[in-house]
Amino acid sequence: MRTLPFYQVDAFTNRPFTGNPAAVCPLEAPLPEALMQDIAAENNLSETAFFHRQGDAFSLRWFTPTVEVELCGHATLASAFVVMTELEPGRAEVAFRTRSGTLTVSREKFDAKGGDLFVMDFPARPAQPAADRAAAVAAALGARPSEVAHAGGVVLAVLETADDVRRLAPDMAAIARLGVTMCVTAPADGALPGVDFVSRFFAPAHGIPEDPVTGSSFCTLAPYWAAHLGKPALRARQVSARGGDVRCEHRRERVLIAGQAALVITGTLRY
Repeated sequence: MRTLPFYQVDAFTNRPFTGNPAAVCPLEAPLPEALMQDIAAENNLSETAFFHRQGDAFSLRWFTPTVEVELCGHATLASAFVVMTELEPGRAEVAFRTRSGTLTVSREKFDAKGGDLFVMDFPARPAQPAADRAAAVAAALGARPSEVAHAGGVVLAVLETADDVRRLAPDMAAIARLGVTMCVTAPADGALPGVDFVSRFFAPAHGIPEDPVTGSSFCTLAPYWAAHLGKPALRARQVSARGGDVRCEHRRERVLIAGQAALVITGTLRY
């Protein structure tokens, strides 16, 4: 019987049972890919992160219950939280080497009651127009977007109001058939003072019907809303059932994505 340390962290929130839960497994050395996928399937969370030390940084990989992904925000935040609060308390910055390049995360004091803010430096992925997909996207969402764009395998659908985003009940099978993940967004409303825009994220083809808070989506959302609202620094709310709060800033080829985290479970994984 072998064992691994295990942490479950709720990301983009400072309260347990909200935000997006990620499993985090610190390793002494790399594990076989098939084993990491089995562990992620067993955890059955939107992402399980595995990292091990690599020189002055850490090698980091992310798995959904069914596939490995090339970029994940909330599980990176959760991994940084584990490194900087549990493994090396007081550490102010950590670098992760990933399939999307080196990602750094810095720790900043947020406020006396709310804990620390973890600021991730990610690549910007601006969306390109995709009007040819508008009809299929509208059919899958059950709502007609005012704009449809894409950034790699992510389709961005812009709706008129925040309530339109909240009320969505998309056809998950139809989204899966499109072979993409889908980010739906709209300007915020008076129900969320101080928030600039809202979003939801659907990835049924990756084993995640709706992701509670999707950090990587802000690589596309931040450039989009910075251009449309005329300011680089923004506050967002992902209006899933669990909900989560995100701060983001577009900086040319990079995006800063920031949020808090709450440790919910610690334990030992046996295999």
